[in-house]
Amino acid sequence: MRIHALPSQLINQIAAGEVVERPASVVKELLENSLDAGADRIEIDVEQGGIKLIRIRDNGSGIQKDDLALALSRHATSKVGSLQDLEQVTSLGFRGEALPSIASVSRLTLTSRQADTNSGWTLDGSDATADPAPVAHPHGTSIEVRDLFFNTPARRKFLKTERTEYSHIDSLLKRLAMSRFDVGFTLRHNQRETLSLSPALTSSDRDRRVSQVLGNAFLENSLFIQIEAAGMRLSGWVGRPTFNRSQADMQYFYVNRRMVRDKVVSHAVRQAYQDVLFHGRQPAYLLFMELDPRLVDVNVHPAKYEVRFRESRQVHDFIFRTLQRELAETGIEPQGDMAPGDNTVNLVASELASAHRFEARPLNLGVSDRRTAYDAAFQVQRPQNQLRADASETSGAPPLGFALAQLHGIYVLAQNDAGLVLVDMHAAHERIVYERLKQNFEQEGIIAQPLLVPVTVAVSEHEANLAEEAGELLNELAMEVDRLGTEKLLVRSIPAKLQGTDPEQLLRDLLSDMVEYGTSDRVRQEINALLAGMACHGSVRANRKLTMDEMNALLRDMERTERIGQCNHGRPTWVQLSMDELDGLFLRGQ
Repeated sequence: MRIHALPSQLINQIAAGEVVERPASVVKELLENSLDAGADRIEIDVEQGGIKLIRIRDNGSGIQKDDLALALSRHATSKVGSLQDLEQVTSLGFRGEALPSIASVSRLTLTSRQADTNSGWTLDGSDATADPAPVAHPHGTSIEVRDLFFNTPARRKFLKTERTEYSHIDSLLKRLAMSRFDVGFTLRHNQRETLSLSPALTSSDRDRRVSQVLGNAFLENSLFIQIEAAGMRLSGWVGRPTFNRSQADMQYFYVNRRMVRDKVVSHAVRQAYQDVLFHGRQPAYLLFMELDPRLVDVNVHPAKYEVRFRESRQVHDFIFRTLQRELAETGIEPQGDMAPGDNTVNLVASELASAHRFEARPLNLGVSDRRTAYDAAFQVQRPQNQLRADASETSGAPPLGFALAQLHGIYVLAQNDAGLVLVDMHAAHERIVYERLKQNFEQEGIIAQPLLVPVTVAVSEHEANLAEEAGELLNELAMEVDRLGTEKLLVRSIPAKLQGTDPEQLLRDLLSDMVEYGTSDRVRQEINALLAGMACHGSVRANRKLTMDEMNALLRDMERTERIGQCNHGRPTWVQLSMDELDGLFLRGQ
């Protein structure tokens, strides 16, 4: 066959193969057009999971009559006009391929009216050369897509059941709704309303939408963050480590209001949770990142799910350090300092289950005389930074209270103002020792251990160039690496803590991380794993009998330690049972 130009219809169908995977893909493209048009109210109607019908109506700026046919043409858009515009895209769409691609595999009707006109205009997608017909229509745009893949039966065979296709649409809409709190969304399936989200303009309204989409448990077990540095801003909700999932189904990340799936972002988040998440579990988060559009390339994937950061290492470090710091600060708060209804300050009890909520309230058990007997001991054990200026408040118990007993040589039972505290003494002490080892190591820095016999490593030219460019980073990690030739490196030293590690494999792992993520935390991971092992073996073991003073000292150390809610393996270290929960076990007050 000789080279020939493809017909326009076939070109559009090929493009549809990249953009239109299933009904949810159609909904995504059309919703993004509505948002780009400035709509603040969008209605979505689907039938049979979107296979039979998808109808989207918005109250955006609308399309001029003379531009309707052009809107159905390939590479026609109002969002970019030059290379400069493409290099700093702020709209969700910009390719000008979605509408003609969708029209080529469905029966599409486009109807629109601008606010300053008296009539709307409609155009059949099957004949874009025809003149638009007048029609009554509110200001905004309506797009109706019927019989998806009716003319490509091979594509239609790959579609799943109606329920599955609808679930993809529902999930997609919720993800988009999380990026635009200022827009209201209504979803109807088979003429039945299944989701209604009003515009969320206030903080309480935003919390309500998050709770409606992700569940109340997520909101109760997450921290709201808002950090800005180096021209980047990260805000949103990050789940506490003990609120984790078996799958990555509650991970929402947006860059300049665009939902993305990016390996640099995912790696940075995983690194931040590394020390506190149980093996095989997934964190939950809803995060928004804002940076200069010129520093992020969105023209990477036809469906616009992927992005490319110009300074990927800087972005990775910013996300990692921000989340790591916020997670480290989720310690134990003094009970008396908690404001009623404050969702940003919770005991680790609320991390363990949504049912275990802490509520500051007086404990009316008639034990005030007995409690005063602890005052002298409490003042000695209490950390200096928790001493209260008001002497009248010193009768309150510290956050984890005072030890009562030891259970089966494994658990420490303590009483605080909220009720009963149960502590896994090995897990808690393991975290305390681990954090101290890390702190001591950070103060000393990574010490290099010269190799008696330098190791030669054969690599690709690209990896050799990368090692040469990243010489400063390698030196910070106590890795002295010289280049011997086009495809050969020489390892002269490795971190002293990793003595006995294979230098060649360590270097290859470092270079692999740099190629993939633009940076590497491999050395610190290996060192932390070593310190975690030392902490595990060096902490108090089960079945060891502790004195009352030792138990109270453990509680005070816990109150001063970062990430104390979990041990080094991500297991909970303590749990709070409130008086209400204890009363419920015995049916008191019922």
